[in-house]
Amino acid sequence: MRTLILTALLATTTALAATAQDASNTLDRGNWQDAASLGASLDSADGYTIAAKATTLGASVSPDSAKAALLKKAQSYANQAIKLNPNSASAYFELARADGRLAQYTGILESLGLAGEIKKALVKAIDLDPKFDEAYVALGLWNAELAAKGGGASFITGARGDQVIPNFEKAIAIAPTTIAHRLEYANSLLLLNRNSNRSAAIAQLQKAVSLTPVTYWDKQDLAAAQKKLDALR
Repeated sequence: MRTLILTALLATTTALAATAQDASNTLDRGNWQDAASLGASLDSADGYTIAAKATTLGASVSPDSAKAALLKKAQSYANQAIKLNPNSASAYFELARADGRLAQYTGILESLGLAGEIKKALVKAIDLDPKFDEAYVALGLWNAELAAKGGGASFITGARGDQVIPNFEKAIAIAPTTIAHRLEYANSLLLLNRNSNRSAAIAQLQKAVSLTPVTYWDKQDLAAAQKKLDALR
């Protein structure tokens, strides 16, 4: 009987992992709605993390009128993932990503209010996983966007322009072939100083367009990098 129970438990665990992988694969193909539904249906930390990621990415390709509601849903999924697993670096990252995207669609006061929460979640993700390349990218972008807003935003949030390059360099050292990292690096450099950083941004974009996309989202990033590069040349 005990052997049968252990076998059943093992089979259940394997099925759950396979289903979580299915949700991730579905998202990689660009089917974010299905990925979000499948991830949430797992009622697990990994599942809700996938659902949060899918919903945030889905917001980026949805009409502006739908973005805020989708990003708030992504926040909810990420918070549920953290509740189920407080040691999930990915869950904290997805919370930060949803917060960050939502801040782009709110007023300056609301954005500054979210800024502290975003950094807190990113630092937590890095503490849990020091090789979390996406978290370093997000932290670099966080510093760039707030430093670019001017002295008041930097003073309130503690954002520093001199922390942009170190964070991106860490991310690229970990994952040198990720197109999004190069694109966001270029965007951040241009935010800090469009004129003096133009050549460095072009170099990052040239590297980005030389890389091979793997997922639907990589292809989106590749197209964005090419468009940005063409505009700068």
